[in-house]
Amino acid sequence: MRILLLSDIHSNLEALEASLAAAPPHDAIVNLGDIVGYGASPNEVTAKVRTLGSALVGGTGKAKARKGETTIGQAVIGQTIVRGNHDKVVTGLDEVESFNPIAGLAALWNRAQLTPENMDWLRALPQGPLTLPKVDGVQFVHGAPDDEDRYVVLIQDALPALLSSDVTVTFFGHTHIQGVFLLRNGFAETAHPGYPSIGLSETCDFELETGVSYMINPGSVGQPRDGDWRAAFAVFDTDRRVITFCRVPYDVRSAQEKIFAASLPARLATRLAAGR
Repeated sequence: MRILLLSDIHSNLEALEASLAAAPPHDAIVNLGDIVGYGASPNEVTAKVRTLGSALVGGTGKAKARKGETTIGQAVIGQTIVRGNHDKVVTGLDEVESFNPIAGLAALWNRAQLTPENMDWLRALPQGPLTLPKVDGVQFVHGAPDDEDRYVVLIQDALPALLSSDVTVTFFGHTHIQGVFLLRNGFAETAHPGYPSIGLSETCDFELETGVSYMINPGSVGQPRDGDWRAAFAVFDTDRRVITFCRVPYDVRSAQEKIFAASLPARLATRLAAGR
């Protein structure tokens, strides 16, 4: 199975559309949360994500697609979604006071724009960790397995999960930084994909080893913070045990102009071009 991993879209329609157009072939989608917040297209992004499907359904030749799902060959393609902290604040499940002023203003603006249908759908998203049928030893969270809002930025942040988790691979988002934390023979390491350019569509493969524990961040689709402005995502081939990290350019100027037109803080627009 090939799983497309999306995270931290943050109401950036241009980045989402570019990512979906560039994504390698896949059999399922997992979204690690923060669909809304920061950007200026909350309804458009939520509507787009909703059309991608709502659940992974294993299939045989007799499998039938449900609403929002597509059949390809003998599998039913769907989507599994973990809620993010911005999804919670925008929908009123958490207090806006937990955010810095810029994030809080954007969350309140996003809240005011959402249709009732999109609001209800976002509010119903489940808390991680989540798992997928027939994908053993893998879990999906927004922040960390023990706390959906905790940032895993440094190797020491990842160690509790790497040391104590009963699964081999944890996919997480929240930090907007594409990369890997791993624990091999008692030694913890950090790895980041390398790309030759900063302006083209590119991929970087990372092979998982047997007996090693991983925390893996596919990066942020809509607001990267690793110094690379391109939209980030990944594909996990469960049979080959390979993560394909991806970066794709998108129409940053259009996303910025929407932020300016909405009178959102200018920092939310300028940071898109810097990847910070």
